[in-house]
Amino acid sequence: MLSKFNQLFPLMAALLSVAAFFSSGFFSAFESSIIPLLGLVMFLMGLNLKTDDFLQIIKEPKPVLVGVALQFVLMPVLALTLSAMLQLSNQLTVGMVLVGCCAGGTASNVICYLAKGELALSISMTLASTLVGVILTPALAAFYLSESVSVDVLGMLLTMLKIVLLPLIIGGALNHFAPAKVATIEFLLPTIAIALILMIISIIVALNAERLTDIGMVTMLAVVLHNVGGLMGGFYISRLFGFDLRRSQTIAIEVGMQNSGLGVALALQYFSATAALPGALFSVWHNISGSLLASHWSKKRSSLEYILQDEIAPTEQ
Repeated sequence: MLSKFNQLFPLMAALLSVAAFFSSGFFSAFESSIIPLLGLVMFLMGLNLKTDDFLQIIKEPKPVLVGVALQFVLMPVLALTLSAMLQLSNQLTVGMVLVGCCAGGTASNVICYLAKGELALSISMTLASTLVGVILTPALAAFYLSESVSVDVLGMLLTMLKIVLLPLIIGGALNHFAPAKVATIEFLLPTIAIALILMIISIIVALNAERLTDIGMVTMLAVVLHNVGGLMGGFYISRLFGFDLRRSQTIAIEVGMQNSGLGVALALQYFSATAALPGALFSVWHNISGSLLASHWSKKRSSLEYILQDEIAPTEQ
């Protein structure tokens, strides 16, 4: 039952977004819950942390390093480039760049599972990018945006510590010191995390319901191209590093799917409601595109030819 609920996550994200759009008054009343909900998602991620997750990074650092580097180099540059090409307003550009500077979202782990990707690598990348992002997100935001807007780097850093690092540490500590108790509810954690992410998406859409009708197709196009560019760049660049199909697909999902909820929270706290729009759109779109891609890759993986290719690095093909 829970597994079925988890698999329906992208569909529910789309349906709840529609509901939040038309019933924005109800969902927007929970605006103050966004930051606590994000903190809870990070706490649940901490509860899921195991020694093996850290050992995976140490044992095979190359795919994690390549993936995290792509996350924080490709995505912000793509955001800035697309914003300039499509001539987005200053505040929309801020929102695009904030999303690009965020770490991978926990939803990427769900999509990776549905795609039958390398789940251990997905979790390791999410963990690594989340930890690194505590410093890099405000630093990169300041680097790319300081010429056009004032960026409160220290304030953003403190927010990242509060929303991301502290809950992660608390969850990890509980799992370390009381593993037996955590193990009794471990099967529930992915479902609870999905439910929290769905709540965050609904609130974000509701808060931006009125502005969503005014942003035009150009902003939507920018968000779609940003996500698709991350997915394609993550896949093809990682292939150049010699990774097999399964590993490259996992990296692609991690690079293309951002913690856009965090981007929205930072935009609302430090910039404007308009700056939160790209993150709101990204929150919905990346789950749809990710699920479609996961379905495609999952079906292809069942073919014998694909299974054989799966094990061969591009340099050997």
